[in-house]
Amino acid sequence: MESPKQNIRHLNLSELESYFVSHGEKKFRAKQVHEWIWQKGASSFDDMSNLSKDLRKYLSDHFSFPAIAIDTLQKSSDGTIKSRFRTFDKHLVEGVLIPTDERKTACVSSQIGCSLTCKFCATGYMERKRNLTYDEIYDQVVLINQQSLKEYQQKLSNIVFMGMGEPLLNYTNVMKAVERISSEDGLAMSPRRITVSTAGVAKMIKKLGDDNAKFKLALSLHAANDTKRNEIMPINESNNINSLVDALNYYYKKTKQPVTFEYILFQNFNDSLKDAEELVKVYRRVPADLVNLIEYNPIDASKFSKPTDERVEAFMNYLESHKVNARLRRSRGKDIDAACGQLANKG
Repeated sequence: MESPKQNIRHLNLSELESYFVSHGEKKFRAKQVHEWIWQKGASSFDDMSNLSKDLRKYLSDHFSFPAIAIDTLQKSSDGTIKSRFRTFDKHLVEGVLIPTDERKTACVSSQIGCSLTCKFCATGYMERKRNLTYDEIYDQVVLINQQSLKEYQQKLSNIVFMGMGEPLLNYTNVMKAVERISSEDGLAMSPRRITVSTAGVAKMIKKLGDDNAKFKLALSLHAANDTKRNEIMPINESNNINSLVDALNYYYKKTKQPVTFEYILFQNFNDSLKDAEELVKVYRRVPADLVNLIEYNPIDASKFSKPTDERVEAFMNYLESHKVNARLRRSRGKDIDAACGQLANKG
């Protein structure tokens, strides 16, 4: 049986150069191919217009180029654009362009489905099929950047790993994707403009510290006591709040990077002043620079709903009166399938 072709994007520049030279091609061709792959947004060998047809055919005979493609687009009245991407093996993942006056943010996925079964998240009701490779993560950024340029004539300013999947359970590919995105021979985006959001894998948060990660880290807390957090985020049973506090402090000691807490407000579940008080206590145990309070985007499978404006305001006021730097993130794309995993779940 014929062995599968190697993904050309999994060769670095020096490996490409060695390959080209050993096959009688000029060394500079490798750099041209590398630029097409990582800087010019090529999605196939046919896009590489400064290579001869013969060379493009030769490459496609010997290598694969499994780029992801846009399957479906939804555009919200607020300018948010949600993409459903299709992978080479016919899986569906999501990415979102979130525009504001100040910034254009891409929200990208790291896994196809998710194994964490968080009760409020549409992706949590999907089986995890596989990890995305670093080049598939990169493709999402490239395609969303193209959308931003087309719709808003501006490049992406920020990237958040807050789409489908748990980034720290796909650690190697996420780190490699960030390296390619921030590399001078990639998209040359500052890692300070990239945020990786985790549901809380204590061991891997410490590994981020050991690896001196340069991007921003956000912890999806959503409940500030273990009983409630266990109920909505089963990962808390093996990564409780104390272990996460310990890991975040270790991460800070190694990187000197403060963390952000993400906190979705759910009606009559975690939105009382007692909940706010517990959140303040956790906030003070960790070098954190911000609490993002997030408006919930309800999904059919979940029992949760969003609180009244009055309860949100009271919660916010409590945090601010206790010297917590808090920001309310309004839900975007309410008129489309904006909650993570909703669009990929559709047939």
